[in-house]
Amino acid sequence: MRKNDLPPLDALRAFDAAARHLSFTRAAEELFVTQSAVSKQVIALESALATRLFERKTRALALTVAGERLRRATVSAFAELRAAATELRGGDEPTVTLATTQAFASFWLIPRLAEFRREHPGIDIRISADTRLVDLERGRFDAAVRYLQDRNAPTSALRLFGDTVLPVLSPGLLKRSAKPLRKPADLTHHVLLVYEDEAQRRPWLSWPVWLEMAGVADLRPAGSIAFNQYEPTLRAAVDGQGVALATQALVADLLKQGKLVAPLPQRFTNPRAYYLVLAERAATNPAMEPFRLWLASRVKSGVGRTKLST
Repeated sequence: MRKNDLPPLDALRAFDAAARHLSFTRAAEELFVTQSAVSKQVIALESALATRLFERKTRALALTVAGERLRRATVSAFAELRAAATELRGGDEPTVTLATTQAFASFWLIPRLAEFRREHPGIDIRISADTRLVDLERGRFDAAVRYLQDRNAPTSALRLFGDTVLPVLSPGLLKRSAKPLRKPADLTHHVLLVYEDEAQRRPWLSWPVWLEMAGVADLRPAGSIAFNQYEPTLRAAVDGQGVALATQALVADLLKQGKLVAPLPQRFTNPRAYYLVLAERAATNPAMEPFRLWLASRVKSGVGRTKLST
């Protein structure tokens, strides 16, 4: 491959999906191919670029510095291609383009989209799930779900819900008699699942902060597993790998379904809330208002809230 040649599109699509999900399996499900096909495409791309794009860890993937650089490029490039294709088709299909985080998309929005589709079958939804803060206008998005302090939210933004931080784990792990969890000090028996927020956007999801607020700042856990994305942190908790700090709104369904439990009474309110922030272009998109009203109705009806399982 010559230095200026572009990598094959199929390989870039496989990488893009794997980078968003941090999972070859989930990328394969999205692309309707096998897990081995995604893995082979990524390996071929790494060979073509002469650099590693992923760190392969047990039960998890993590992007290398080079992988993160390519991820930013593919997110932007595919968004531009989709927008251009929509325009060239004449924009005949009403569409809402939404930027949000992987965790919000996976744990709150996607489980509810079937309901929106039933109510508005003629409106397409395009979701860009990413950890970076996108430029709404430059990225051609209609809206973004952002985690903001109330005083920093635009007046036109729709406040979805505030949040509470609490430790969660799988019920199977909780039932192990050698690993009780009735008080914060009992975390010494457990592996802590750590979300490494390098940008320091969510310090309230930091175990040192939570442990200090719970009065056990010097606690030494049985071990730790660190993730650079929030979604796999919660997935690992569901799989029984350890205890994670969770935002209550995002794990409400998992608590209701019994996939996670929250046995400790110590829960702390964080200083931010989820907002739907509209781009200027949203005012000219007739599909945006039904979507905004639907979100508002979900919030008003209390969807996403649940009694905490213990």
